[in-house]
Order: sequence, then structure tokens, then C-alpha cells
Amino acid sequence: MATQSPSGSATDNAKEQVQEKAQDAQEKLKGGAQQAQARVREQVDQRSTQAGEQVSATAEALRTTSRQLREEGQDGPAQAAEKAAHHAERLGGYLTESNADRILGDLEDFGRRQPMAVIALGVAAGFAASRFLKASSRQRYEGRAYGTPSNGSPSSGVQGIPTAQATPTVQTTRAPQPPIREYGP
Repeated sequence: MATQSPSGSATDNAKEQVQEKAQDAQEKLKGGAQQAQARVREQVDQRSTQAGEQVSATAEALRTTSRQLREEGQDGPAQAAEKAAHHAERLGGYLTESNADRILGDLEDFGRRQPMAVIALGVAAGFAASRFLKASSRQRYEGRAYGTPSNGSPSSGVQGIPTAQATPTVQTTRAPQPPIREYGP
């Protein structure tokens, strides 16, 4: 029968400790991930409820507009406003009543049914984001070029000294040129 050497049991103990620490780390990571998911769900619930209330208020404003248009004898625009109000009211109710899991599930289902629509929305969102970033980067660049940030206040250099004062200007002068002599007949 083989006996373990003292170094073998120390190695086994070290392996067990490492495994225990790894399991503890995994449990903590899972707990942190679950807490993060719970916070995200809570935020989605709150934001969707707020958005639903705002959309419902917009629907009521559209209904008021529809009534005013009918009173003015403009039935076509009134019907369009009424239809938009109906759809807005349905969307507002859905957002107010739905929780995060339902909203995310419905979005996944929509993505499976209409993948091209999701791609088109992604392209449109990317295009809008790129235009926004391009416009804001131009403002930042122009602000740096003129010594003012994009918010219009003077930029400051080292320790609050305005940039224009922090960097001295060096004037260059051209050395005088000798007159051009013309040699001719």
C-alpha cells in the first residue's frame, strides 16, 4: 500500500483551497450578476411606466386636437389625429402595464418575426448616432481651434490661466532684402 508523502498532502490541500476560492468567486460573481439584472429590470419597469404615462398624455392631447379639428370642419385631419391618439393610447397602456420581462420577450419575438425591420432600425440608429457624433465633434474641434470649448466659455490652460495668456505669441519678422539691381544696356 502506497503512502502519501508530506509534499503530496500539501499539494492536495492547496488544490482544495484553490477550488474552494474559485467556487466562492463564482458564487459572488453570480450574485453580483443577479443583482445587476434585478437593477436593470427595475429601471426598465420604472422607465417604461414613465414613458407609458407620457405617451398616454400625448394621446389625450391628440384627442383634444382631433375634437378641435372636427369643430373647424376638418374631418380628414381629425380622423388622422384620432387614429394616432388611439394607437398612442394602446402603446401607453402597454408600456404602463408591462414589466421588463414582457417587453424584452416581445422585442425578441418581433426580432424573430421581422429581422429585416430590426436591421433597418439598427442601421437608422447607427446613422443617427454617427451624424450626432460628427456634429458634436465639429463643435469641439472649432472650440479648440478658437480657444473656447463648445459651451462658449473661454478655455483655460494650466492652473486656470486662459489659453491665450498661457502661450506667448512669437512674432516673426522678415529680414530686409537687398534691393534688386537691374543691369541693363
